[in-house]
Amino acid sequence: MKTTKQMTLDFAQGAGAAGKGAHAMKALLSCTPLLLGLAGFAPLAQAAECGTVTIASMNWASAELLAEVDKFILQNGYGCDASIVLGDTVPTLTSMAEKGKPDVAPESWTSLRPPITQKNIQEGKLLIAGKAFTEGGVQGIYIPRFIVDAHPDIKTIADALKHPELFPDPEDPSKGAWSAGQQGWGGTVIASQYYKAYKARDAGFNLVDTGSAAGHDGSLIHAYERKKGWIGYYWEPTSLLGKYEMVRLSSGAPYDEAEWNRCNKVEKCPDPKPNEWPADEVNTIVTRTFAEHAGPAYKYLSTRSWPNALVNRMLAWMADNQATGEDGAKAFLKRNPDVWVKWVDADAAEKIKSAL
Repeated sequence: MKTTKQMTLDFAQGAGAAGKGAHAMKALLSCTPLLLGLAGFAPLAQAAECGTVTIASMNWASAELLAEVDKFILQNGYGCDASIVLGDTVPTLTSMAEKGKPDVAPESWTSLRPPITQKNIQEGKLLIAGKAFTEGGVQGIYIPRFIVDAHPDIKTIADALKHPELFPDPEDPSKGAWSAGQQGWGGTVIASQYYKAYKARDAGFNLVDTGSAAGHDGSLIHAYERKKGWIGYYWEPTSLLGKYEMVRLSSGAPYDEAEWNRCNKVEKCPDPKPNEWPADEVNTIVTRTFAEHAGPAYKYLSTRSWPNALVNRMLAWMADNQATGEDGAKAFLKRNPDVWVKWVDADAAEKIKSAL
């Protein structure tokens, strides 16, 4: 399709060939409204190609951030009529498969999906566009960065357990404290099984019940801000790890799926073994209709993947500033063009920069 400039030149050359300069100019001027209309056609065509896009925003901070960033980029970079739909994992993914709406779920954790979702993916009703987080959803046993810096020999869980004096129990400083997390969490079960698997009691550690999520976070913050050691269960991406630099310890063992399912995640199992804690797959899921018709917008979602450390930092900024997902999206786009410009094409990048 010719550009407006090419059409104008063609028209002027045709008029000049007729030897009617004045008539040609009159004809050209009479055509100006048509040409001006064509000048706005390209973005309209792009919007028509992308169309209306509904994006699910789940009820946690990272999902809100991802949804708002996707909305801004799709709307301003690709001309989509993008809007946010509030939701949660199970009802959102069910609606996407059965009703075709919303079009996009930016952050979908494998472990949180209902079984029917995998069936819908296998049948092609839903598609995995790409990874939401580059490293996936990570869980494990963490210690403060300053402990690792001071003791570079500590690389694994077993290494840390050689030093109960570095992780003192506030209630009994002669022992180390192993913080497994809030009762009722799946991660707490696994961290408690790790306590048994790595023989932490024999190494001089107490298994500490912090009572609640706030208590668990509080124990980490209290130790960190006093430059005292802390060892226990945590996960990412999360705002706390964006504010307090922690290091995930290696399990020192390969992942054994059969053993993991037999005992590591079973609360009453008496004989768990050291095992690698697998990362949870976190994907961006879209409907088939969206994937088939969105063109460049779908390519963006299949390219866009967030580094976990960056998500941690953005969540910490949002928490410190009591910011919404929309606030976080704008802050991210303004501060990190080196990251998101790799997710989009050059034309979209310029439009996004102009919209900020």
